[in-house]
Amino acid sequence: MKTFQNYLDETHEEGEVQEIIHSIVYVSGLPGATISEVIVFEKGQIGQVMALRRDHVEVLLMSRSSVEVGHKAARTGFPLQIQVGLGSLGQVINSLGVVIEGSTIEPGSGEMRPVDSSPLGIAERQKITRTLETGVIMVDLMIPLGMGQRELILGDRKTGKSYLAREIVMHQTSLGNICIYSLIGKKKSEIKKTVEFFRKSGAIKNMIMVVTGSHDSVGEVYLTPYTAMAMAESFRDQGRDVLVVLDDMTTHGKFYRELSLLARKFPGRDSYPGDIFHIHSKLVERAGNFKVSTTPLPPPNLGGGGQQAGGGTVQRSVSITCLPIAEVVGSDLTGYIQTNLMSMTDGHILFDGGLYAAGRRPAINSFLSVTRVGHQTQDKLRRDINQKLFDLLNDYERTQSFLRFGAELGENSRQILSLGEKVIKFFDQPLHQAVPLNLAIVLLALLWNGSWNGQSADKIITAYTTDQDTQTKYNNVLQNITEFPQLIDVVRRDAEILLAAIK
Repeated sequence: MKTFQNYLDETHEEGEVQEIIHSIVYVSGLPGATISEVIVFEKGQIGQVMALRRDHVEVLLMSRSSVEVGHKAARTGFPLQIQVGLGSLGQVINSLGVVIEGSTIEPGSGEMRPVDSSPLGIAERQKITRTLETGVIMVDLMIPLGMGQRELILGDRKTGKSYLAREIVMHQTSLGNICIYSLIGKKKSEIKKTVEFFRKSGAIKNMIMVVTGSHDSVGEVYLTPYTAMAMAESFRDQGRDVLVVLDDMTTHGKFYRELSLLARKFPGRDSYPGDIFHIHSKLVERAGNFKVSTTPLPPPNLGGGGQQAGGGTVQRSVSITCLPIAEVVGSDLTGYIQTNLMSMTDGHILFDGGLYAAGRRPAINSFLSVTRVGHQTQDKLRRDINQKLFDLLNDYERTQSFLRFGAELGENSRQILSLGEKVIKFFDQPLHQAVPLNLAIVLLALLWNGSWNGQSADKIITAYTTDQDTQTKYNNVLQNITEFPQLIDVVRRDAEILLAAIK
């Protein structure tokens, strides 16, 4: 809210622009400047100190309007900060915290938080024990995620990576959790399409969208995922679980490479700078499952008076789940940015271009996908289901390979092919149709024992989500069940009652 003159009067250091190379501004006359400090120029533009030299500082410009050689600059004395609070929910903002679309956030209505901060240490973290329900059958049953997990989503271009992230965000917002979706350096048309999607679905009321376009300055694009993570940390400290989607980190890496080459940093592999791993790891490491002492807040926009809960502070487990997205070329997983992200996350979900061309939706390659901590959040029944599914699909793929050589199949092989085809079709999930985890488990058991042919699944899903009695019937089936064969026997007995919705 202060002007250039106000900051100049406070710091008493007047800098002068000596050289400009695109978004990199070289400023002399600021001996007290520190790394990450905000610099204000006389025409109102702002920048952030990226490097300190003997006779000048390198400032990353955070504005599309350029400065000129000879313009004056002043220090602010503080790092880049944004205002974060419940008033930010439902807003579309840029990486500087300015509202692009939505109602203006009143100054002082939330806390000011630095965009760049150090991740919490191991003493503040806890084991991941809670399941993150995605509403996507294949992910929930075969590649389970935990709350606080960092799971990379990668694959070829236009294979459904962003669609999966949107499905997960929609389901999580429907459960009352806060989601932050960042679009990094995207086209205007893609930004508009994504914002409209979340607005029409109603999910945006529990979301914050942090967006920058390819037309924005390199500095603004670079800050985008850090702004999203800073907002997530603010809600974490209030005791709210948060899901963060970073769409996508390969674009972020390309913009940072451009920025580094302009700043004359020494290029390494694929011309990326040597600190690209640090740049991404310090971001991803800010996610996790934490011990936080908070005064509980009520869920936002879910009815009621919205009054703050009393009773003092409590210590509880609060998570920031992070889903970075990365693009590969020609199904090559050995790319520099992709392998970096693989090494710093807790697993990855791989989208296969071949499966997408074959009509699979989602086109996830379950055999090459990994979840390193998701299985520890599962109970015994879900672990048993997971193992049975992998065994079946492995046998199915092997039997399919025999068919290519014209081999004659026995009865057991024909059963494997039949059941495998049913399960794959069951995984072929329509867009924007989330399936609750308990329902997915029971439907799989009905499909497995032959009581259900997989038809009219939408009617069952609608009945489960809208009728309390139907939901209770399905949930009661899972009580005291610890093994999949035991579940199959139970659903065979109650199949007629469970499938009443499609009669």
